[in-house]
Amino acid sequence: MRAVGLQETGGPEVLTVVELPEPEPGRGEVRIAVAGAAVNPTDTGLRAVPQMAPQDVPPPWVPGMDAAGVVDAVGEGVDLAVGDRVAAVVNPRRPEGGAYVERLVVPAASVVRVPDDVDLLAASTLPMNGLTAVHALRSLRLPERGTVAVTGAAGTLGAYVVALAHHAGHRVVADAKEGEEDLVRSFGADDVLPRGDGFADAVRALVPGGADGLVDAAVTDDQHAAAVRDGGVVATVRGYDGGGRPDARGVRYAPVMVFEHLEDTASLRELVERVVDGTLVLRVAGTVPPERAADAHRRLEAGGQRGRVVITF
Repeated sequence: MRAVGLQETGGPEVLTVVELPEPEPGRGEVRIAVAGAAVNPTDTGLRAVPQMAPQDVPPPWVPGMDAAGVVDAVGEGVDLAVGDRVAAVVNPRRPEGGAYVERLVVPAASVVRVPDDVDLLAASTLPMNGLTAVHALRSLRLPERGTVAVTGAAGTLGAYVVALAHHAGHRVVADAKEGEEDLVRSFGADDVLPRGDGFADAVRALVPGGADGLVDAAVTDDQHAAAVRDGGVVATVRGYDGGGRPDARGVRYAPVMVFEHLEDTASLRELVERVVDGTLVLRVAGTVPPERAADAHRRLEAGGQRGRVVITF
């Protein structure tokens, strides 16, 4: 089968089409004929950062955490069937590699059915970022009708956080660059403030005492922690934990490690429900064949992309 892989870390040009053996599902697993694999920042990290490449797995390394397609083989003990339209999330650091493949074998617990009226390529943009958003919000332990601040709100992860928080009845204060304010409001933000260094002060001016929690989808570490009230929580997405130092205001940092939640089937089903009811809007920024995977990585690394480019098989 065809896949997109790399023999060594480096720039986008290290991505090439490779031939790999077609896998077979074991007990508790399904095989998916992949229609599309979304390109995420975790993919560019695996490609570019030597420490992020699988350390004990020989190349070629196959990136990708998100895929959607049609089940074409099943192992024992699963309730999915051949022909089911599905989306899946996968750990690309496992020996079998990630989602940039024609045939993907994953645990059935990492797979969710996709309704006929949801486009499969769009569905491939949902699982990993959706699970990250769900668990980021849970880590905040918000009070009923609490206030959550969101950085990077126009991006895929930030948009899902905004929409899910709004759906849960929370007040959402989000950032946006000039010209994207209406876009962020369309996701469900109650208040939209300028993106940048002044965001925390602007939140404080709007919310006396500060927000109950902040989801840092923009990956700014503690830059905007002042937006959070004393004793509040900052959810981070790349392992930042406040540097291990006790915070004088009692602010807690909650690194969200999505790799710990890849078999959270209940949350995957809830995410699909939120797509069906219109809470979550899936955004495809473009499609490329496997031969142009490097172009997808270049677009993502250039910044400003709204939605995900999907590699189509």
